Amino acid sequence: MAHSWRKLLLGDFTLKRCIRSFLFIYTCFALYVYLFSDSMIFLPPDSSYEDSPEILKLLTPDQESISAIYLPHPDAKYTLLYIHGNAEDLGDIRPLLDQLQTLNFNIFAYDYRGYGTSEGRPSERNAYIDIETAYQYLREVLNTPAEKIILFGRSVGGGSALHLAVQEPVGGIILESTFTQAFRVVVPFPLLPFDKFRNLDKIKRVSAPVLIIHGTADQTIPIAHGKRLFEAAPEPKLAFWVEGATHNDVPWVDWEAYQNKLKEFVDLLESERNSLYLERDLSPSSR
Repeated sequence: MAHSWRKLLLGDFTLKRCIRSFLFIYTCFALYVYLFSDSMIFLPPDSSYEDSPEILKLLTPDQESISAIYLPHPDAKYTLLYIHGNAEDLGDIRPLLDQLQTLNFNIFAYDYRGYGTSEGRPSERNAYIDIETAYQYLREVLNTPAEKIILFGRSVGGGSALHLAVQEPVGGIILESTFTQAFRVVVPFPLLPFDKFRNLDKIKRVSAPVLIIHGTADQTIPIAHGKRLFEAAPEPKLAFWVEGATHNDVPWVDWEAYQNKLKEFVDLLESERNSLYLERDLSPSSR
C-alpha cells in the first residue's frame, strides 16, 4: 500500500527521471541567482553621514548622482582612487581615508549607488559605471594625470578597480581582501556558467604594477583568493600577507608595516616610471 502511494506521488524512480529533475532544479537555481545575485552581493547599510559642502556630487552617464569626497595633500605625488568594500560607506571609512592621506597621498573616494547619500541601486554593471564616473572626474575636473592615479579596491571594490584597470591607463593597482570571482567565495568550484566580478581573468590583462594585500585570518574571503590573484598578476607586483588580520582590520593589525608596504609600492611605481622614461630617451625614435 505504501509503495502504491509513493508511486502515485513520486512516480517510478528512473535515471532519466532523476536527471530531468536535477536539470529542472539546477535551472531554477541558476535563474534565481542570475536575477537576484546583485542584491545578495551588495548590502548597503544605513547612511553613516549626511550631505555637506565636503561631499561632492558626481553625475553618472545615466543621470544618477553619486557622492564622493576629495582629500588633497600638498606634498602628494599620487592620488588614491579608493573603492570601499561592502556594508560600509564614506562615513564609515573616513578614519582610514584620513590615515592614508597622512602618507602623502591625495585621496578620492566615492559611494556606490544606494550607499551613503548616493542615488540609485547597486549592481555589478552600475559599479563599473560608477568607477568610470569617478575616474573621469579625477581626469577632467581635478586634472589628475592617469599615471598619477593608484586604484585602491577593497573587498568587492577590487572588482571595480580591475574593471577600470583594463579599460583605462592608471599608475598602479592595490587590491585588499579581494576575491577571484564573487561566487567562488561561497562555492570553491564553478557551479554556474556565469559569475560576477571575474577578477582572476581581468588581473591577467592589467599593465600597471599591482600590490595584493590580504589578511591570513580572513574567513570572509580566504587568503587563497589573494594568493591566486597575486600568482595571476603580471610583473611588476608586490604582495603583503598580514599575519592574524581578518577581513575588516587589515590596516590596523600592523599599521607601521602597512604604511611601509604602501611606500614600497610607491617606490616601485617611481622606479617603473623612471625606467620607462629611460627607455624612451634611448630609443632610436627619440634621437
